[in-house]
Amino acid sequence: MPSPFILDRTSVTQIMAWVLAALVPAIATYVWLFGPGILVTLSIATLTAVGAEAAMLKARGYPLRPFLVDLSAIVTAWLLALSLPSLAPWWLIVTGTLFAIVVAKHLYGGLGQNIFNPAMVGYAVLIVSFPVQMTHWAAPLELTSTHLTLAQSSAVIFGGDVPMATVDAVTMATPLDSLRTGLLRQLTVDEVMTEPIFGRFGGTGFEWLAAAFALGGLLLWALRIISWHVPLTFLAGVWLTAGFLHFYDPGRFGPPWFHLFAPSVMLGAFFIATDPVTGATTPRGKLIFGLGAGFLTLVIRTWGGFPDGVAFAILLMNLAVPLIDQYTQPPVYGGSTRKAKEPAA
Repeated sequence: MPSPFILDRTSVTQIMAWVLAALVPAIATYVWLFGPGILVTLSIATLTAVGAEAAMLKARGYPLRPFLVDLSAIVTAWLLALSLPSLAPWWLIVTGTLFAIVVAKHLYGGLGQNIFNPAMVGYAVLIVSFPVQMTHWAAPLELTSTHLTLAQSSAVIFGGDVPMATVDAVTMATPLDSLRTGLLRQLTVDEVMTEPIFGRFGGTGFEWLAAAFALGGLLLWALRIISWHVPLTFLAGVWLTAGFLHFYDPGRFGPPWFHLFAPSVMLGAFFIATDPVTGATTPRGKLIFGLGAGFLTLVIRTWGGFPDGVAFAILLMNLAVPLIDQYTQPPVYGGSTRKAKEPAA
């Protein structure tokens, strides 16, 4: 186990509490623009995460209270829930959350030992295993005349008696998926972006959600819970890669501001890629990690099999963290930066 060997549970709890608080503006924006379904999704994910955390702690012989009150399981649940369609079926939410807590976290040793971000592992398992269910996102309220109440949203999520016509009226593809589909139909970017789902900078409603995630991320930076290295380079990687592709062929590749104002980019840059356990630890390493994740996000979005690439980009960079840290360690104070010569034989 890396140092420090004595963990201050109070500080961990405080940090996790601030992360949850920083997500509240985005959750409020989500409810305002897309309806209250996200509240049900968050509740299911939270209850599942806490239950799975308690079960795994008991199975491993650890005391429940010190680990349950650190709020890390709830942070994982919220990050996963905010990455899923808000009207996803309940079993999808439970499956992804269980995989994140049980496999990605505890089977790797628990908090501080996991090499992959648990929320992104849960997301990756779901998008690969259930791609159809992962594409039915709630439509922005301004684009639909049917507005679901909290009770109706719960009925959709739990498979209640809801007319299929109603479900179809309140769900749609994301702007990223719409752009990909339009390009596959041999339309140009400008032709695709005339659809109502596209707003001024990103998707209608989605651009405000991205701004809310950025606001929460800036709060974490102001409180020095995260540093500027990863978010800035992540966003720079997305902007530079998208800008180069758009400059090369604006008819085939979306503008950089469209990609930057996708909510998944802001969520990934400020809340997921900044994970201190699975991310790089050195200042230069964080720059490399963020830039690589931003670059890979655009590569996967453009040529991969899924419309978004944030989760897979971060997981791939998680794999590279040991190598990044090894080659970016600063010199030891008082030591030589040059390798000592081997003694003569």
